[in-house]
Amino acid sequence: MQTILELGHAIADRRRSLGLKQGDVARQAGVAQEMLSRLERGRCAEFGARKLLAIAAVLGMEVDFIETVVSGSLDDLRRERSSA
Repeated sequence: MQTILELGHAIADRRRSLGLKQGDVARQAGVAQEMLSRLERGRCAEFGARKLLAIAAVLGMEVDFIETVVSGSLDDLRRERSSA
């Protein structure tokens, strides 16, 4: 996942697959239902790590960090190809 929208959709999908309501998850995680709703819709510009971890715990999920490779732009790739 690379965007808040993707994260929100994953959380919403998991919540629904467990048959849980937003209010129940929010209450168990100690966050406002409106905040969870905004997260699920990708409408949060900022979302605290503690809140995210609490929601993930209620849903039986965990946050995992993976290393990504920075790739160049299309122009960088064209320059690399032409210089080879």
